[in-house]
Amino acid sequence: MSIYHQSPIGYVSKVSLKVLDLNKSITFYKNILKMTVVNQNETEADLSANGKDVLLTLSQLSNGVKKQLRTTGLYHFALLLPNRKELGKILNHFIQNQVPLQGASDHGISEAIYLSDPEGNGIEIAADTKPESWKWIKGQLDVFSDNGPMNVKAVLLKASDEVFNQLPKETVMGHIHLHGSELRNTRKFYTDALKMDVVIDLPGQALFFSYGKYHHHIAVNVWNGVGAPLPPTNSVGLKHFELRLPSHLSIEDIEYNLKHLGFTYSVKNKEITVSDPSGNTIIIKK
Repeated sequence: MSIYHQSPIGYVSKVSLKVLDLNKSITFYKNILKMTVVNQNETEADLSANGKDVLLTLSQLSNGVKKQLRTTGLYHFALLLPNRKELGKILNHFIQNQVPLQGASDHGISEAIYLSDPEGNGIEIAADTKPESWKWIKGQLDVFSDNGPMNVKAVLLKASDEVFNQLPKETVMGHIHLHGSELRNTRKFYTDALKMDVVIDLPGQALFFSYGKYHHHIAVNVWNGVGAPLPPTNSVGLKHFELRLPSHLSIEDIEYNLKHLGFTYSVKNKEITVSDPSGNTIIIKK
């Protein structure tokens, strides 16, 4: 498992999505991404890579509406594979099965494939490059000098024609990237209340936050427009995501920060539920 997605470092552990057609969505995640359903009832399904740890929950909407454009919410969630070979295997699987893709990039810090599920929820499938190759300048990552299209041939070659049968058991929720309505209070929320670091700053566009010098666990952009509204509660999209705290922070620490910074939250069973300044809901756990 990635060292950036386990204690003592904090990380995003799970994403919950709202969908219109639960069975159709389950079929996609089982057949296309080869995830395993570990729990299912009439209205919800939990999906996993290792058959135990839930990475994704799908919730059936009642009287739902399609994903709304130009709103806050999910841009994409990222499933992080353990290595480039596994990325090549799933890319070959996508090509052979004619899965529509939205792009394939080399960000220097990672290589990534982009697509969406049948209901328009954005997905990134990524493999990190070696952390020692990441370029830090005054506490921030340089993501411009190496950013470009993926070398698809090289990634496929790494797979050595091995067949993709399931997501690797080491797969984790690498990060979540959100549409936001503004950045000033967003920075304050994630840095001052949740004690994350800004590791990439695209002025006027996006902020990337992390614990433990990872390239990002959470990103927020304003590409849907400053002042973008919340989607309706019955819209396809993000329900919430779960954030595990690093070992040096407690639930009480975060509660204190939220209270003294004036953010509204609730606490139940030693878990904090809070929405960021753009209305994206987070469940914070130890």
